[in-house]
This record gives sequence, C-alpha cells and structure tokens, in this order.
Amino acid sequence: MADFDQELDATGLNCPLPILRAKKTLGGMSAGQVLRIVATDPGSVKDFEAFAKQTGNELMSSGEEDGKFVFKIKKS
Repeated sequence: MADFDQELDATGLNCPLPILRAKKTLGGMSAGQVLRIVATDPGSVKDFEAFAKQTGNELMSSGEEDGKFVFKIKKS
C-alpha cells in the first residue's frame, strides 16, 4: 500500500506552478493526509521547504528519484 493519499505530477512545470498546484490539491485534502509531489524544477526543493514552513504543513520527505524531485507533505 502506498504511503501517500494523493499524487501530484508537477513535472515540466516551473516555479511557482508546482507550489500553486500543491496548495490547491492540499486544500481539498483532509488533515493528516499525505500528498506526494513529483517535480522537475530544481528550485522546487527550496520552494517546498519554504512552503511547508509558511503553511504549517509537514514536509515529511524531500529527495530525488530518477532525476526528478519527489516530496511528501502531510496536511496539518
């Protein structure tokens, strides 16, 4: 079973689109649910760290898989 509830494919999108899409997707999710985001914009690493701090959502993981950046954010 997957360790996330929804997945957002933000590949090919540049800042600030991955953040905006994540914000919109998280808005429709329940507290405690986990959103997995896949992005290709190198700037998204710092963007998602800042986004988590600003919104109070937990950035559970941030890493690279197959040349893409993968994040998991738990909705607070």
